[in-house]
Amino acid sequence: MNYEILAQPSYSLLEVQLEPNEKIVSEAGAMAWMSSNIKTTTSSRGGMMAGLKRAVLSGESFFQNTYEAENEAGSIGLAPGTAGDIIAHEMDGELYLEAGAFLASTPDVVCDSKFQGLKGLLGEGMFTLRISGTGILFFNAYGDIEEIEVDGSYTVDNGFAVAWDPSLQYSITRSKKIRSFLFADQLLMNFTGKGRLWVQSRSPRTLSNWVHPFRAVESKS
Repeated sequence: MNYEILAQPSYSLLEVQLEPNEKIVSEAGAMAWMSSNIKTTTSSRGGMMAGLKRAVLSGESFFQNTYEAENEAGSIGLAPGTAGDIIAHEMDGELYLEAGAFLASTPDVVCDSKFQGLKGLLGEGMFTLRISGTGILFFNAYGDIEEIEVDGSYTVDNGFAVAWDPSLQYSITRSKKIRSFLFADQLLMNFTGKGRLWVQSRSPRTLSNWVHPFRAVESKS
């Protein structure tokens, strides 16, 4: 038997060095620290409807922050909400992200909610994040991120897919042979086509199921 334990640093943080007048955009609340000369502008980016689509349909922040180095170079640290890896991806077209995966980007990269249609049972996977434009995108995950070259078909648990090329199509099915932590049928994403797929080594849904029995419950007495 051969085996390999895949591991990366668990608590990644993005530190960006900005030249004078250079900008970076991030999710609201991602800033961990910054130089005193960094100017912050908060907006919905793309207008109110774009902000509402991100917030209501994909669970992202309505507002996004733009950070600009004034007069001289400066630095800023951006931390994702989950403990895991960060990928720097050169954008020249489109990429799809699962909700919560967007961390930051250069200004010419646009983050928008995308209706993907009914992909399976109960409308699972209807809304994703559509990233477009030219520049650098930073996305994060829970745990390590592995890049997979898909040529044909590939199956991933619904809680582990992070990002994928628009050349890949997917559908969601329920596997009656695989049981989840709470004994429900496991939801699977079946990708087909040719392109890149990024998966995470941990699932927030699995963590939520594990924590659920230990939650504080108000006594009725």
